[in-house]
Amino acid sequence: MVKTRTLVTIILCILLLAIAASLFLWLRPAGGRVANVYLDGELLYSIDLDALTEKKTYTVETDRGVNVLVAEPGRIRVESADCPDQVCVDFGWLTDSAAPIVCLPHRLVIQLTGETDVDAEVGG
Repeated sequence: MVKTRTLVTIILCILLLAIAASLFLWLRPAGGRVANVYLDGELLYSIDLDALTEKKTYTVETDRGVNVLVAEPGRIRVESADCPDQVCVDFGWLTDSAAPIVCLPHRLVIQLTGETDVDAEVGG
């Protein structure tokens, strides 16, 4: 009988912790979405995606090739690239900070954060 009561108490504690964690994630204030575009490790653009009201296109041209980026409210993607593997294009829309878009042949990285780098050109 004591083992059953202990098991029920443990299950209820785990359930309450899961509910509390879910409420925390659901009710936390949403941070801004800023796409930081890096070329060779240097910040090229800092684009506030939440401030955009319409689609914007950015062309990143280097001696290694060309990437065309499209930013819309809340998301960004590589629309086209002249690299051979097209991994950056196939990635699709970036809407959260889970993983960046990377174009290794062109040394381009697009990363979503909640902060704008004031030293970069701000697109928006």
